Amino acid sequence: MTRNPERGSAMLVTLILITALLSGAAVLVSTQLSANRSTDLMRTGMLSLDCAEAGLVAARPVVLANYARWAGSLGTGAEPSWLASAISHDLDGDGAADFVITLKDNDDELPPAANDLTHDNDLRIFIVARCIKYGEVPKEIEELVQYGGGGTCYQSQQGGCAGNGNSN
Repeated sequence: MTRNPERGSAMLVTLILITALLSGAAVLVSTQLSANRSTDLMRTGMLSLDCAEAGLVAARPVVLANYARWAGSLGTGAEPSWLASAISHDLDGDGAADFVITLKDNDDELPPAANDLTHDNDLRIFIVARCIKYGEVPKEIEELVQYGGGGTCYQSQQGGCAGNGNSN
């Protein structure tokens, strides 16, 4: 009895094809999972940016109304206590703070004086809003605001009382 030399070669070719197809499927699944992760990070990044913007919008009027308290709050890197109690930091109603607000001075010292981040000279500071809700992609927004103070309103002059106050 003689043995057929081609016996099993079809099985070997089939096994190689199945292995190639399975490895191709694994690459496709890996690529799709990577794309899903990237999309999720992009979406979370946009939500984090919206969260920081909402914090900035909530803090702006309170910061401008409390000019006298700026001096003790500049350059500390921590949220001022008077600001923490004045606005709600919970945007989604889950009971946890979603953003943190800090204040920092702009570069307003004239040379040769060194930049003093704890003292304001020109009535302008940065409000910094940082979203802490999304830990993977925290976003931070800064806005330069200027305290305009209140002035005397002369209704009978041209323009009336328009533009008399904070010009932000």
